Amino acid sequence: MNPILQRRIGFAAWAALALLQIVWHAWLLPPARMPVAAALVFALLPLAVPLVYWRTPTRALLVAGMIALLYFCHGVAEAWAAPHERVFACIEIALTVSVILACARMPRRRGSAGAKLGP
Repeated sequence: MNPILQRRIGFAAWAALALLQIVWHAWLLPPARMPVAAALVFALLPLAVPLVYWRTPTRALLVAGMIALLYFCHGVAEAWAAPHERVFACIEIALTVSVILACARMPRRRGSAGAKLGP
């Protein structure tokens, strides 16, 4: 797959994951035991970390993929424990898998020090 298209798919899935958190926790199924604002801070703050690396898109997508692992675990736990939230949890799982797969086959830099292991 084209690396630029792969990166765009990863960033689109990352943005859709952030939008899902807003729709899920603020609009359709707000939490009963905590304020909506606190739930949104907890849901969106980790997704904002890749913005630190906005100048290097490959690294930003890699960080987004690592953070997506947390959301994957959250989606699996919610799908298992809360049947009324299962649809949102499955969407979250699909989006996180998309982000992770988008950064799984990123091209490596050639000429790095670790690549020259021979004599």
